[in-house]
Amino acid sequence: MIIVMILLELIEANLQSSKTLGAMIDKLYGYYKKSVFLFFMVHPTFYFVLLVSLYFNIVNFYIIAILLIKSLDILFKVEMIKQRYIEKDMDQELTDMLGLNMSPWMGYIGLFTYVPLLFMAITPS
Repeated sequence: MIIVMILLELIEANLQSSKTLGAMIDKLYGYYKKSVFLFFMVHPTFYFVLLVSLYFNIVNFYIIAILLIKSLDILFKVEMIKQRYIEKDMDQELTDMLGLNMSPWMGYIGLFTYVPLLFMAITPS
């Protein structure tokens, strides 16, 4: 289960990797334009954790933390797409942030955050 999570996190990181936040939002908007379902499918770890939680009947702090953080991440990305491409009305501060360079390891933060949380969630206490 942990190996599957690691693989899905690597896939997710590679699907969304970009040099700037703006480029990442551009890439995600490309998925969104093709299909809103495709946009949501480039977040496979959310669905995997939800499936693990439901299948193994695990509802603890760690599972809820993963699902909450991932939900907020997806909602933030949807809001950025909405402001930038649909409403075309974005705060100047946020527009400035979109141009900032991201470190190459930033896309892999989820790997070092969610995998240990999942391990703690499935490990009996």
